[in-house]
Amino acid sequence: MLKWLLPVVLIAAVVAGLSGREPASTPPKPAPEQRNESEETRLERRENGHFYAEAVIDGEAVLMLVDTGASSVALTVEDAERVGVDFAEEDFQPIGTGASGPVRGVRTTLDAIEVDGKEVADVEAAVIEGLEVSLLGQSYLSRLEAVSMSGDTMLLR
Repeated sequence: MLKWLLPVVLIAAVVAGLSGREPASTPPKPAPEQRNESEETRLERRENGHFYAEAVIDGEAVLMLVDTGASSVALTVEDAERVGVDFAEEDFQPIGTGASGPVRGVRTTLDAIEVDGKEVADVEAAVIEGLEVSLLGQSYLSRLEAVSMSGDTMLLR
């Protein structure tokens, strides 16, 4: 259990500077949720202790770890390519520091991210080299009406 906890703590710390790492196993896709921006979106904690949301970026579904400690949205290289983010891996540069040294990535702005009908435009993000799961950070979350957590449930409003 502690094997995945350290990388998650590092994600929160590093993505505060825009990056991090995540456990190698990708969780199963979340069940489809109702699409209504005026209602709460209920996310249940997964067995690995994290909350995940299915976001839509440029019409593509992206499973994202909800990371309230990340200052920005962070995309894996694969997710960024799939949603059409224009970047070149040769443009990667150090944009943060992790336990094993510099974290390389490229900053970008996403036109919009939508989770369960809650759309936010012009979202600051980064494409991170070596990231294993995309992160839904504060550049999206802070623009919602509210984000709260009680026990094993997180609510987005």
